[in-house]
Amino acid sequence: MMLSPYDFNEAINQRRDHAEEGLRQGSPVAGLSLDLGVLLITVRRTQRKVYEVYDRMMLSAVGNQSDIEAVRIGAVDVAHREGYQRSPDDVTAQRLVGFSLSPVLKELFRDQWRAPAVVRAVFAEMGQLPADDAFFTLNYDGEFVRSSRCAAVAGTPEAEALMAEELAAVPSDASLGDAVRAGLLAWAGAWQAVTSDPGGRGQAPGAPAGSADAVGTLAEQLKDGRVEVGLLDRASRRESRFRRLGEEELTDVVAPLRRGSGE
Repeated sequence: MMLSPYDFNEAINQRRDHAEEGLRQGSPVAGLSLDLGVLLITVRRTQRKVYEVYDRMMLSAVGNQSDIEAVRIGAVDVAHREGYQRSPDDVTAQRLVGFSLSPVLKELFRDQWRAPAVVRAVFAEMGQLPADDAFFTLNYDGEFVRSSRCAAVAGTPEAEALMAEELAAVPSDASLGDAVRAGLLAWAGAWQAVTSDPGGRGQAPGAPAGSADAVGTLAEQLKDGRVEVGLLDRASRRESRFRRLGEEELTDVVAPLRRGSGE
């Protein structure tokens, strides 16, 4: 059976709607590049959301857990194979996203006989200097965007834009605690923007970071959710710079927010 251009475009739109709907309730992820290193910050319920990919690279995502896991496994496999066959210096987020993962997702999205992946992932890469740090945001349709100072993935483009605006204001010399706090408040504004706009029309403005609404939203979500922070530590002497912050490192930041205090 041959499809007309109209049929093809209609099918693509339906697949896009299906993926976007599946992403709406995903917990947002904030990315920050700082003098001390690179952070990915989110709130999760059960499954982990921040993963190491390679020595100076990590990822997080929103979407179906099975699709996130497929992207994670694919990224780890390609990174380690390239590092072994070529050189660790050849393992970059640009190569992983642009040459390995993007074509696969693009092909899957256009394949009418298979369900599209429901995933929007952010890859964080720490360079030799803060100016070399990079984020790559990879979409379910294979499209990707590179950014430097900050990045965000959330359930809607409007929520992502809100997060990015708040994160861009965080100074590069911010302390770890201040950066995590800023990331969580940006997370809360994005979460409110998505959940207060159930029709997906992009009309809900969300709450500015630090506002009473954002702090209250975050306190409510932290009743059942857990803060997860991945750090690529610039000061570490280990070959692998990745570590997840422990609860004891987050207590001073999270405890006031859990009580509904923005201070």
